Amino acid sequence: MSRIDIAVVDYGMGNLRSVSKALEHVAPTKTVLVTSNPDDIAQAERVVFPGQGAMPDCIRELDARGLRGAVITAAQTKPFLGICIGLQMLFEHSEEGDAAGLGLFKGGVKRFATEDMLDSHGAKLKVPHMGWNQVYQVPQSVTQVPQSGSNVHALWRDIEDGARFYYVHSYYVQPDDDAIVAGYSNYPARFTCAIAKDNLFAVQFHPEKSANAGLQLLSNFVNWSPK
Repeated sequence: MSRIDIAVVDYGMGNLRSVSKALEHVAPTKTVLVTSNPDDIAQAERVVFPGQGAMPDCIRELDARGLRGAVITAAQTKPFLGICIGLQMLFEHSEEGDAAGLGLFKGGVKRFATEDMLDSHGAKLKVPHMGWNQVYQVPQSVTQVPQSGSNVHALWRDIEDGARFYYVHSYYVQPDDDAIVAGYSNYPARFTCAIAKDNLFAVQFHPEKSANAGLQLLSNFVNWSPK
C-alpha cells in the first residue's frame, strides 16, 4: 500500500472536496486521500474527520460503512482533527434526534435555545448560527503546550486570538471536563468551539471555509507532532 499522509474520513456526510482541497493547498507534498476504507484510516499518518448534516444520520452512515472502530482508534492514537459534526460526534449524546455519539468525551451536544437568542441590543439572533464569528483561544495545561512555549495549543500557532472563522450549526458541544476546552465563541452566550486532548483537536467551525486563519490551522495540523 502506498503511503497515506492524511486520510479524510468519507461516510457520505462531509464537505469532503473543500476539506481535501484545502489540505492539498497547505500540504502540497503530502498524500491526501478521501476514503471510506477502514484500512486506509488505520494506515494513515494523520486523520481528518469532517461532517455535515444531522447527528443521527451521521452516526448511522458511519456505522453502515463499518468506520466506527477505525475512527475511534485513530482519535486515540494519531494526530486527529474533527470538524463540525466531526466534533459533535465525539461526545456521548446529542439533543439532535436524541442520538448517541461515539462517547470519546463525556458531555453532550445542545441546541441553541431559541428564547435566549438575543444580542446585546435585544435583537433576535437566527438559528442556525451561520457566518463569521470570533474565536477566542483558551490557555492549555502544561501537557498541551506547544514547543514554542506559548500557553495556547499548537494548532493556534500564528493565528490571532479573536480571529474570525466560518460557522454553520444549530448545536454546540458542552463538555463535562473544562480542561479539554481549547477555544470558544459567543452567540450570544459563550459556547465551546474547540477541544483538545493529547493527539486530538476538534472544532465546530469550518477551517476549510475560513480564509487565511482556517488555512493556517490546517497547516498547523499537518505539521503538528503531539507529545
